[in-house]
Amino acid sequence: MVEQLAWGRHYVAVEPTHFRVDYAINPFMDPAVQPDPALAMEQWQTMVATLRDLGARVDVLPQREDAPDMVYAMNLGLGLVRPGPGGRDRRHVVMSHMRYAQRRMETGSAADWFAGHGFTTSYVGSDGVGAHLEAGDAFAFGDALVVGYGPRTEELALKHLAGDLGVRVRGLRITHPGMYHLDLAFCPLDERRAIVCPAALDAASARALMDLVPEPLVLTEEEALTTFAANSVVVGRTVVMPACPDRVRARLEGWGFDVVVVDVGEFHKGGGSIRCLTNPVDVTIGRDLPALERGEVVLPPL
Repeated sequence: MVEQLAWGRHYVAVEPTHFRVDYAINPFMDPAVQPDPALAMEQWQTMVATLRDLGARVDVLPQREDAPDMVYAMNLGLGLVRPGPGGRDRRHVVMSHMRYAQRRMETGSAADWFAGHGFTTSYVGSDGVGAHLEAGDAFAFGDALVVGYGPRTEELALKHLAGDLGVRVRGLRITHPGMYHLDLAFCPLDERRAIVCPAALDAASARALMDLVPEPLVLTEEEALTTFAANSVVVGRTVVMPACPDRVRARLEGWGFDVVVVDVGEFHKGGGSIRCLTNPVDVTIGRDLPALERGEVVLPPL
């Protein structure tokens, strides 16, 4: 019996009305290789319909014309459900502070949308000042917020997240240029299982990740880079994936998961897949931690 993931039933996505490749800020991007706009829209609509058919809520933001990467909504901000006054939960988003200036205009538009839809917002850094944080590097798993740092998110951002949110943060050092966000190498499935690609990390962080996940489904470097299989989302007991190698499907189904494959190949040209296109905003973290352990940052050894 699968113990279902506690979050992943409410997403924000950005309609790809202005999706294109204008620059190269990751190894997948080549302005000479443009996505097909009609096919990209069709693939995105199929993905959204699939998530809704599975019972997930998907809210849609409009895309800025000058922000072609805004479709990768996972990186707009870290959406959380936080304890509020009087025991009432509040919805909160820690807005991303993008490493590259080409994406920074997205944050202001997204913050306005979140504020208008009942979310509070906060910032680690903004406008090129302060620590960089990109939400595609951050996942709730176990007793902590697991955050990748290196290519996009800076180590200093982990301390801000831990202190500002009052949660334990476990850092993992990303060293692979092709897996520049943690969401390309880590996909929580439930409270014990996750899809992982240790090749994305340095040796100490790879060991820390394998120790963290009691039952890992390990992808090879080639599987992670060619199939984007870790860049998947989970709704209840269904894993929605851009591709699924046979051995990965066998393991998932053996654990009691259903697998649904949705082709979003046009978005791979920009370096992202299903997880990058969707941002879960119903995440809860570390509510049962002792007070002394909140705000703690745990890093792998050097």
